[in-house]
Amino acid sequence: MEKFLLGGLKKRLRSNDALRKSPGKKIKLEEDEKIKVEVEDGELGEFSHPVPWQKIEAEGLNCDYALLFSKEEADDLFKRLEEEVVYSAGEEAKVQVFGKVYDIPRKQATYGDAGLTYTYSGVKRSACIWTPTLEYIRDAVTKVTAQTYNFVLINRYKDGQDHMGEHRDDEKELDPSSPIASVSLGAARDFIFRHRDARGKQSSQQIERVKLELAHGSLLLMNPPTNTVWYHSLPVRKKVLKPRINLTFRRILLDSKKVKASQEAVLIDGTPDKEAFV
Repeated sequence: MEKFLLGGLKKRLRSNDALRKSPGKKIKLEEDEKIKVEVEDGELGEFSHPVPWQKIEAEGLNCDYALLFSKEEADDLFKRLEEEVVYSAGEEAKVQVFGKVYDIPRKQATYGDAGLTYTYSGVKRSACIWTPTLEYIRDAVTKVTAQTYNFVLINRYKDGQDHMGEHRDDEKELDPSSPIASVSLGAARDFIFRHRDARGKQSSQQIERVKLELAHGSLLLMNPPTNTVWYHSLPVRKKVLKPRINLTFRRILLDSKKVKASQEAVLIDGTPDKEAFV
């Protein structure tokens, strides 16, 4: 059994006036697998530019979900990214796991501020310079979250066969106080959260998974301590025939002392997340 959130917002508020008149909505996942909506009059949340947010919470899980772009704009952004983004090829599109070399089951690219590098699952990537479309999406995310980002990891899934294994975005270079902002464009896909204490046959607790369906044009904000406590994945879905592009915006620490401090501040169990690639 798992808790779940149906993908997408049914209706999008079209103006700031409408937003001011409409209550904020907080959504908590209940034990009976239904979605409970708690309305608080006049609440617009903690963000700089309000959109209709859904709150997703469980033990140690703290996420916000919203439809950031209309279908028309999301379609246009997807098309522009298809023209602009250059994905890794050759050896950069492979990963070594326990002595064996595997093709990464999707396309990947990294963009960001000049000179930035990011190491995840034993792979070091240098950032290409922002494209105009990536800058536009980054600025849209900043506008609604009041968070600034200097790096984005892009994953392109050609269809439902392409996937991402369970992992946590908890690398030492990341600012532990900054949410990770995940923008989805293209085919809607299931996104699964699993608590770290509920993984494997010898798991110490029976904690239900949380399944989301990430819609075209949506934004999922993974707030601390989500990536310390919960693993996430994008499993194979053979019935999905269309492509998806996912952009995860991150804030990389530039000061080596802060990097060291973040390692001490964030609880990490030391388990490598190389299985995320295969």
